[in-house]
Amino acid sequence: MDKKLVLASSSPRRIELLKQIGFDFEVIPAHIEEEKVINLNPDELVKKIAVEKVISVSRKVRNSIVIGADTLVYAENKILGKPGTEKEALDMLLLLSNKWHKVYSGIAVLDTETQKLIVDVEESSVKFKGISEKEARNYIQTGEPMDKAGAYAIQGKGAVFIERIEGCYYNIVGLPLFKLVKLLEQFNVYVF
Repeated sequence: MDKKLVLASSSPRRIELLKQIGFDFEVIPAHIEEEKVINLNPDELVKKIAVEKVISVSRKVRNSIVIGADTLVYAENKILGKPGTEKEALDMLLLLSNKWHKVYSGIAVLDTETQKLIVDVEESSVKFKGISEKEARNYIQTGEPMDKAGAYAIQGKGAVFIERIEGCYYNIVGLPLFKLVKLLEQFNVYVF
């Protein structure tokens, strides 16, 4: 491939997942204002933010394929982004306790030369075990929930709260690899 692959994110999880499948890429974080309250469904919101990320980064690079993604947790008709405070993290964890919730990731892929843009969304369902306030507070003290949508990391200590998942595990981590690879193939970018 003669075009450079660019990830419009500084997320350690997204970087690790792209490395895991063997892509050679550059990281250029997108600096956009992610609107917290907006009158969109969760699937529309993550796609909108993913598109804003690739457009923002595409202005800084040439001859590139730019990947953008955004992930959120949706429970009880509420969008749960990253908690701003420990109190918000506690509220989120207790809201998720003993319930199913959905995780949405929007993915956008943009060719900076042709301006071809493809956008898609992945949805997974997650069942949390019942957790006590003490368990939630102890988990928050690890620091792990503070930069995670929904205040938990399925790939970290938060895994102990996950009773069951339906759908793509990597979506819950923050980058649905199967769907991403399918999108990249439409730009003649292949893993193998």
